[in-house]
Amino acid sequence: MKVMLSIIPEAFSALWTNRLRSFLTILGMVMGVTSVITIVSAVEGMQSSIENIFESMGPRSFIVSRFGFNVTWSEYLKLLKRKKLTVDLIEPIKSGCPDCDEVGAEAYKSDHLKYGKSRMRWVEIRGETPNLLSTRKIDVLLGRYISDEDDARRRQVAFIGHEVYDKFFKEKDEDPLGKIIKIGNREFTVIGVAEKLDTEIVQGLDECAIIPISTHQKIYRQPGNPVNFVISAVSLERREKAMDQVRVVLRSARHIPYDEKDDFAMFTPDNILSFINDITQAFRVILISLPLLSIIIGGIVIMNIMMISVTERTREIGIRKSLGASRGNILIQFLYESVILSMIGGGIGLLLGVQLGTWILNSVMDIYITPTTLAVILGLGISTGVGLFFGIYPARKAAKLDPIKALTYE
Repeated sequence: MKVMLSIIPEAFSALWTNRLRSFLTILGMVMGVTSVITIVSAVEGMQSSIENIFESMGPRSFIVSRFGFNVTWSEYLKLLKRKKLTVDLIEPIKSGCPDCDEVGAEAYKSDHLKYGKSRMRWVEIRGETPNLLSTRKIDVLLGRYISDEDDARRRQVAFIGHEVYDKFFKEKDEDPLGKIIKIGNREFTVIGVAEKLDTEIVQGLDECAIIPISTHQKIYRQPGNPVNFVISAVSLERREKAMDQVRVVLRSARHIPYDEKDDFAMFTPDNILSFINDITQAFRVILISLPLLSIIIGGIVIMNIMMISVTERTREIGIRKSLGASRGNILIQFLYESVILSMIGGGIGLLLGVQLGTWILNSVMDIYITPTTLAVILGLGISTGVGLFFGIYPARKAAKLDPIKALTYE
């Protein structure tokens, strides 16, 4: 063990001697690992986020959205041409849907939260109408939910998830009600705290802040201020009738000819979850295979560079063997060098994937994610495995060199 540990500084020294070569090798590994972590996190995060939304709904509820189950880029571009759903359609739906119990609207954005010196990055900020509490599987632990008056006056008040409460207040044994937190650069008064959710699927809803939808649209203004509608039927048995009534109202309000398809989508928690489970397995494999290819190429580069290193250091290997170094010592040193290169690249790639990848997905693409354990394990595991696999051949070649021939090598 002592001999193996003593070889590590020698491996670092050899890599430092060829700094440019080592840097370029590490760079390729960094790009591959960063891509793996970002893509895996995005896929897992999107699936979890969608599951969170729909699992949090009651069985009587359904959602009306501008977008449907589009799976191609061309379909998505077509759906972008659809008219946006806006809050002014809530009243027509209420009056035209006798089987609807509640009609509400919601919008989403990610932003930073701050209280004192405590911070939470890229927390989901949800704008909701006050009546959505009755359609959610959320109980109030402390205080109250947002009210009609909060929404009408565009008050900067926040109903926070249990994870936010734990992070900002519970650890300090503070009463959160009435405290001022910052969402982005704006101050909000905490009016309530959600009960911790029990199921694993919806645990992401514990890390969110809910504000009046009017306030949400004022702060995170978008062209047309689009929303999704969350509608609850009077009973599960009458949900299909309620969906038909809403469809009639929207087609009429949006002046859709009778012979044309809906320019909106309607779905229930059960059919959306079934759809997600069907497509994400193949989708995940395809997306992950792309950055894996770059990592494999990086591994081939590592192997080629180690082969060059073996050739350049042939005399050194001969001298080491003549002084008593065993085949095992030589093999381990070159394996160490290969693994060190891949692990450094993997470590930097991990940091970039967690920080830069999360920032890009959250802020630029507005996909709310947190890097998953699976993504981290894949990133580090693959990079280490690549270093071992592609380092074996050069290391074995170095170990098998004849010391006499090596000493006379020019």
